[in-house]
This record gives sequence, structure tokens and C-alpha cells, in this order.
Amino acid sequence: MPEGLIVKALSGYYYVSSLDQDGRPVSGEATVQCRARGIFKKKEITPLVGDRVVYELTENGEGMVEEIRKRTTELIRPPVANTTLAVLLFSLREPDLNLPLLDKFLVHIEHAGLDTIICLTKRDLYEGSPSEDDTVLAVQEMYRKIGYEVLVTSARTGEGTAELKKLLAGQISVFSGQSGVGKSSMLNALEPGLTLETSAISNKLGRGKHTTRHVELIPLDNGGFVADTPGFSQLDFLELGVDELSPCFREFQQYAEGCKFRGCTHIHEPSCKVREALEEGHISQGRYDSYLQFYQELKEKKRRY
Repeated sequence: MPEGLIVKALSGYYYVSSLDQDGRPVSGEATVQCRARGIFKKKEITPLVGDRVVYELTENGEGMVEEIRKRTTELIRPPVANTTLAVLLFSLREPDLNLPLLDKFLVHIEHAGLDTIICLTKRDLYEGSPSEDDTVLAVQEMYRKIGYEVLVTSARTGEGTAELKKLLAGQISVFSGQSGVGKSSMLNALEPGLTLETSAISNKLGRGKHTTRHVELIPLDNGGFVADTPGFSQLDFLELGVDELSPCFREFQQYAEGCKFRGCTHIHEPSCKVREALEEGHISQGRYDSYLQFYQELKEKKRRY
């Protein structure tokens, strides 16, 4: 039976792209529309975009997913398997840059164990005063110091798009971020001819109307795939425990090892090296504030359940 890669999931159907002898998707070939065997439902297993599967062709030209190969990674939201890179797109304007939300996305991606690129979009809307340029530089410096790749881009002018595309080569990447930050516009800029639908910004909400309504892997001409996913205005900590939060803040780790108490929350314990690093300016106050906010959210969730 042939093997393939699920490149789209929609209304109970899975669209599978064939794989060559090296396990790479065959470009230019039509996908096979498949259903999944009932056994997956009984086992409470849902095929995901990004899954490598074994499928059988049926008499009507469609297919039936028979087996799902072992996953290397699995994201819950967005639901994508086997991704190797997360690209978090956050706009500088329309909507305005939301650093606490960016930090929340980073926590989710760190927990999933993926490499991350922070892509600041709509640079063309953020030019003018020196203070705006200083803000961009400060954000770049803060996250680069932590260890993240940070790109400043504009789908309209093309700034940063060539550098981003180079980093996507050979990867199965997931594009994610707040609604209206320009994910579809960026994909159109990276791969001319896609003509993905883009959305206007809702004046009432200050964020985009959801344009991408399902998860789909989009092939790039450099051998990479990008998962274009619905945008989110908020994320809930569904899979994260309170004790798993601190390791998701990269910059805490070199200091946390020196804390006096094992399991230190870095909030109220004496001789906490993380808080000492904060006071000495080695950890950003904004990032620490995000940590406190998320810690309280997780505590509230634990009390509710």
C-alpha cells in the first residue's frame, strides 16, 4: 500500500500527497481524498495534517487511511503533526504588537519542543518616528538575548521575506499567531501565485476576521511545507501543568538551577536566583510579568478542575 502525507483535513476528509522513495512529498501530483478507518475513532485517534500515513486506494478513486506512522511532534492547537519549526507571526501595527500574547504562544511552542522563529510583520506600517524604531530594536534585542531568531518583515515591501523563506527550506513549519497579523499575506509573498484570501481588520475588535478556516500544508518551491492555520485571539493552557511553566521560559533556566529550594516557583521563595537575575536586569520585567500572569491562570485552572 502507498504511503503519503496528509496535507489538508476538511469535513471528515483527509487529502493525502504521495511520497517518493526518500519519503518526500511528490510535488505537482494531485492529492488523494481519503476517509479514515473506523478503528481510529474507536481508539480515539484523529489523523492530523502532517501525519505520514499508509492508505489504500478504493474503487471510486478515493482512499482509506489504514495506518498512521509514529509522530515526532504533535501540536494541540493548531492540530498539526510532525512539524519541525514554528513561525510566530505578530504584527507591529493593525493589530498592535501584543507581547504578553506572544509570550503565551512561546510557552505553548516551548512545551511542544519546537524550534521557533519570531516574525514581526507589517513593518511598512511602523515607520516614521525614532521612538518606533527604538521599540522594534528593543523587542528584537530582548528576544534574541533569550535565544530566539527574530525577523522584522513586510509582505507589502518584501522586507525580510527572502531571509524567512531561506529558513523554511526543507522544514514542515507551522505559521501561527494572533488573527489579522498577516499570515496569509506573508505566505502570498513567500510563494507568489498562492493568492490566499486575506482579511481586513475588524475596527470593533482591533484584530483580523478569521480568513484561514482549516489547517493545510502549503508546499514551497524550496522543498518546505508551511501549515497555514486559523488565527487565535486567545489561547488556553489546556495541556500545561503549573510545574511545567517555568521551563518554558528559556532565560530562567540558567538561574533556576541555583535556587535554594527544589521546585522553586520564582515568586515568593527566599534565595531565588531567578528573582535575583530579574533585579539585576538579566531577565526582562515584561517577560517576568507574563510568567506571573500565566502562573495565576494555571493556578485558577487547577482550582476549577
